[in-house]
Amino acid sequence: MSKGRVWGCERYEYRDPNSGVRVQRLTHHRGHSHHLYFTNPGWYANGKRLLFGSDRNNHANLFGIDLASGTITQLTGLREGTDPGTAGFLQTCVNPMRDEAYFFHGRGLVALDLESLAMKSLWRLPKKFRRTMLNCTADGQHLCIGLTENLGDRVRTDLRYSYMGFRETFEAKPLGRIMRVATDGSGVEIVWEEQAWIGHVNTSPTQPNLLTFCHEGPWNLVDNRIWGFDLNTRTAWQIRPRENGDHPGHEYWLADGVRLGYHGRREDGKYFFGTIRPDNTDRLEFLSDTATGHMHSNDFSLIVGDHGQQVRLWKQEHGELSGPRELCMHRSSQHVQQVHVHPRFSPDGRQVLFTSDMSGYGNVYLADVPDRFEALPEL
Repeated sequence: MSKGRVWGCERYEYRDPNSGVRVQRLTHHRGHSHHLYFTNPGWYANGKRLLFGSDRNNHANLFGIDLASGTITQLTGLREGTDPGTAGFLQTCVNPMRDEAYFFHGRGLVALDLESLAMKSLWRLPKKFRRTMLNCTADGQHLCIGLTENLGDRVRTDLRYSYMGFRETFEAKPLGRIMRVATDGSGVEIVWEEQAWIGHVNTSPTQPNLLTFCHEGPWNLVDNRIWGFDLNTRTAWQIRPRENGDHPGHEYWLADGVRLGYHGRREDGKYFFGTIRPDNTDRLEFLSDTATGHMHSNDFSLIVGDHGQQVRLWKQEHGELSGPRELCMHRSSQHVQQVHVHPRFSPDGRQVLFTSDMSGYGNVYLADVPDRFEALPEL
């Protein structure tokens, strides 16, 4: 299991039986493979290659696939895999200014050159903390990381598999931090700290000073899920504050880096999703008859979700919404984080990337987005 090993093309193409859309299964191995978390784009080499994590020979490692040829290159040769308390390489992120990826191996934060495959250590996670999400600033100079106090001696948790201890961790109000780590290894600093479970640190793809984070816990119980943070002024504020008992979340940046998408549920049980600017202006929301699942969009004209057994799309134009329509079946068990569907659009919006274990093991898929939204079957 050495880095640099080349695995042959594992790609298999088929037409979805309901929509007729072309779907490519990029991986095929008797061990879970998964793309990065939906807020962390994994394309690199000018969009020609894609990162994914895979459990091969009983070790978790990072791989890159050539999207033209399907050839897979093993990028790391880690023997013990990642920290068993985390979900593989889901939290890996790519530097937007150069082909370099960042991930935790055990408690060590590592930078990986995606061309030479050289690795260097940037920082070590303090023992009293657990890590959450990892993201790179738009200028490529810093990594922003969410940390939460490890309450293992007080709260029995199994957040990777069963969400056991989820509410108890929230109620314990652990110490939370946001760290800023220089990608060149020159320094580490605490930029935010509070008594709250901090998760999902997500940097703007265009504004180096802006990020969002969440107060983790049951969405209907947290004070507010979505928070903004300015790295220059070191100030935090609520984004899309809760109203009348509703609870928005699963926030993500649109490609312009100045608007956010999210979804949630109202107190009366109805679902909604929308977009907003970090200063809480230009808010646009729509009601949905069903849950949307994880959602993503590049510009909020076309939105993808994964509720139920389908990857589904909505079309938004001039403030009017149509859909959902079925792009393809995913049929994933979503039993553990590595096989959550986590759909997201490719940078050009022409494909949807997702993970599914419909074949028995988690694999990475790309589904084509047709030119005509109306050609897709209604749901």
